[in-house]
This record gives sequence, C-alpha cells and structure tokens, in this order.
Amino acid sequence: MRALVDDGTITGFHAAVDQARLGRGLQAIIGVTLRGGQREGSIREFAAEIGRHPDVIQLFFVGGTDDFLVHIAVSDSSAVRAFVLDHLSTRQSVASTRTSIIFEYHRNAVAADFD
Repeated sequence: MRALVDDGTITGFHAAVDQARLGRGLQAIIGVTLRGGQREGSIREFAAEIGRHPDVIQLFFVGGTDDFLVHIAVSDSSAVRAFVLDHLSTRQSVASTRTSIIFEYHRNAVAADFD
C-alpha cells in the first residue's frame, strides 16, 4: 500500500458518508449545458463556484450533450428544486438542466440504499 501511495497510484483515501444520517437522504444528478460564447471562462467559473457548494458531492466536467454532471445530496425534492432554480437556472451561463433523482447506486459492487 505504501508503495502505491509513494508512486502516486493511490492519490488519497475517502470516507463513505451516510448522507441520510446527515438529513440529506435524497440525491440527484443534474446535467448542465452551458451557453455558447466565452465557454472557457464560463466553464472555469461554473466549476469553481458550483464545486464549492455544500450540497454538491461530486462535479464532473464531461463531453457529450451535457457540459457538467452535478451530483447533489439534499433533504427532499423541494431542496432539489431550490438548488436547480437558485444555483443553476438563474446563472447567465447556463442554457439548460436535466435532473435525475437517484434511487440507489452501486459502488464497488455494493448497493447503497437511500431510504
């Protein structure tokens, strides 16, 4: 293990957090498409600001239809709606969003239920 850390193969260790125990039992993935134009600046600004938001678990910059996938954990569907409206849809740089609620996910072949 030490050799893998020393050579950079293992870059860190992460805790698996039970979001439901923190009152954040609803998770969603939100696909975000940015407007054309000054995309490089928009991409950097979006990633810096949204990535720091406390509801964001993971932020992916991707190729394809979406520019970003934003993984959030919140208390309920009203909080998902508020996140999309307050932090995404109102941004000048955001052209569209698509929200998918996560029912459960599998990580390393172990199912995690969100109750």
